[in-house]
Amino acid sequence: MQSVTAVVGGRAAAFELGVVCQVFGLDRSDDSADLPRFDFTVCSPGPGAVATTSGFPIHVEHGLDRIREADLVTVPAWPELDRPSPPPLLEALRGAVDRGAVVLSVCTGAFLLAEAGLLDGRRATTHWQFTGRLAERYPEVQVDRDVLYVEDGPIITSAGASAGIDACLHLVRREFGSAAANALARRMVVSAHRSGGQAQFVEMPLPATPAGHGLSGLLDWMRANLHQPLTVDTLAAKAAMSPRTFARRFKEATGTTAHRWLLDQRLQFAEQLLERTDLAVEVVAERAGFGSADTLRHHFASRRGISPVTHRRTFRSTG
Repeated sequence: MQSVTAVVGGRAAAFELGVVCQVFGLDRSDDSADLPRFDFTVCSPGPGAVATTSGFPIHVEHGLDRIREADLVTVPAWPELDRPSPPPLLEALRGAVDRGAVVLSVCTGAFLLAEAGLLDGRRATTHWQFTGRLAERYPEVQVDRDVLYVEDGPIITSAGASAGIDACLHLVRREFGSAAANALARRMVVSAHRSGGQAQFVEMPLPATPAGHGLSGLLDWMRANLHQPLTVDTLAAKAAMSPRTFARRFKEATGTTAHRWLLDQRLQFAEQLLERTDLAVEVVAERAGFGSADTLRHHFASRRGISPVTHRRTFRSTG
């Protein structure tokens, strides 16, 4: 994945376009050998001056030919929800998918993909304020109303702006490995990984208790002890809560369950060990808290679609 383009229409959503530019449009290869470099452009059905939702114009140099050449086509939020899109744009998007390109939307960019018919029969999401509208207008789309992002085949759709960052980092992780995604997240000062299945509504993290067992400290402790058998009862005791109260407050603070959060963290740690060490798969499984190589292989196949050995061979760090 080298060529990336961002598509804008008659008006551009400045912040969501900025999200895509931050991930794919800046050359950070001098910062870290792990960071990939992309041939990034912005394109439009009508190149030239394009207004933004923030009141200033941008100049777009490229037309739809960039969609026909790109490995990744991104669609930031699409402000013109009630205006039919130009047929050549819709055709170009369909052609991109037909030739094997990946397409990623941020926020209401999903509406353009649905208009092109690319979401028919697929799972997709958008900002929570628009999920009902997307489902009503495009009944063939399986709208998932309560997730950060969804990957279904070659298409990734995401919720609001920060979820767009999560979706972009997910794609970087998938294509270039966890070292690249983590290095990019550090550079952007954002969370390295939030599972797409997390809820769009995430309550404020709980403050630390006088005993020092607030969830912030507990999450750090959990990351440092992934090799241990961490049960809800164990974690609840560590947090000085009943198991029921702990489960409820953990989901309020993180948007997911303790079990799913731990699985995501363990998979991420296992990816790092596979990419950066020569440890046997059995040892990686033990250190990451999976217990056995078979369990690690099962979760890799279920969540990543490949085996640990294939991941190592594909993303092994040469730095």
